[in-house]
Amino acid sequence: MKISERKFGELEGQVVTEFCLENDHGVRVRALDYGGIVTETWVPDVKGDFVNVSLGFATLDEYLAHSPYFGALVGRVAGRIGDARFELDGKTYQLEKNEGKNILHGGPDNFSKRMWDAKRLETADEIGVVFSLTCPDGDNGFPGNLDVRVTYTLNNANEWRIKYEAKSDAATVFNPTNHVYFNLTGDVEKLVLDQELQMRSSQFVALDSESIPTGELVDVTGTVFDFREPRALRDGATSEHPQNVIIKNGYDHAFVLEHEAGVPDARLVDRDSGRVVEMRTDCDSVVVYSGNQLSGKFAIDGVAVPKYAGVTMETQGLPDSMNHEGFGSAVIQKDELFESETVFTFKTL
Repeated sequence: MKISERKFGELEGQVVTEFCLENDHGVRVRALDYGGIVTETWVPDVKGDFVNVSLGFATLDEYLAHSPYFGALVGRVAGRIGDARFELDGKTYQLEKNEGKNILHGGPDNFSKRMWDAKRLETADEIGVVFSLTCPDGDNGFPGNLDVRVTYTLNNANEWRIKYEAKSDAATVFNPTNHVYFNLTGDVEKLVLDQELQMRSSQFVALDSESIPTGELVDVTGTVFDFREPRALRDGATSEHPQNVIIKNGYDHAFVLEHEAGVPDARLVDRDSGRVVEMRTDCDSVVVYSGNQLSGKFAIDGVAVPKYAGVTMETQGLPDSMNHEGFGSAVIQKDELFESETVFTFKTL
């Protein structure tokens, strides 16, 4: 296994570095110290042919010009918070709005737009990069000075592991994720609609017209939200279910996960290439987004990125939990260590 790095660009006088993690089987994960962005993920098909299966840009200027959150770390809080506010310990916090009256993915200057301190990690069993960042008290309206550390590692079991750690000097909320988009064909012109997803989930979070959780957990039984058996993503794109229609025909929903030891929480399969990615996490939910709002306004390698060009599995606590009973808690107390881990394993059929 080996780590290499190269200059990817410059931002306000700072060099942006791209790290490349490569295991002994040729699986590669490339990531930037800007936004913790995963730019490429190279994995083989059943014939051993490698392609990049995650959406990303070739230049820093493209990441600065466009904001589809390709491969990025997002936070402090992933997803949307209704009315950009929440109450904690009897105090109401008004946050910086960046999507109408709401806040998305932590605000206008969120984790995906920051330079992170990055250090290489090498052990006998894995290689990786440790990204760290300090968010000051009041950052985008959130309380507490928050120290964040996110570690990406790769091993010879073809596991890309993301470990999140954080600690605050005051009670605050924290619910991060990585926004990697997978397309297991490796071809941005080939839509993900025929790729099959399977998840251990019997409930999903209902959304209103602004994609804010309503507070209702919906039973998936008898709907195109039932992924307990493999289901093509196309089902959501063509469904007339109000929850598919409301988010521009597809999926952009949090699914409540039902963890079982030794069993993946989710499994994405492309039967043509035989590529498979399995996901395991300790998070309560995963947001599946089928790229419904990608619109061809920007390109990857000269190819306009169409609707349904990629699908995310954004592991996190339930979104907007601070405003809904029964959604769990995103609160971390003063000096409490937050820890969470998600693993993507690359396989073939």
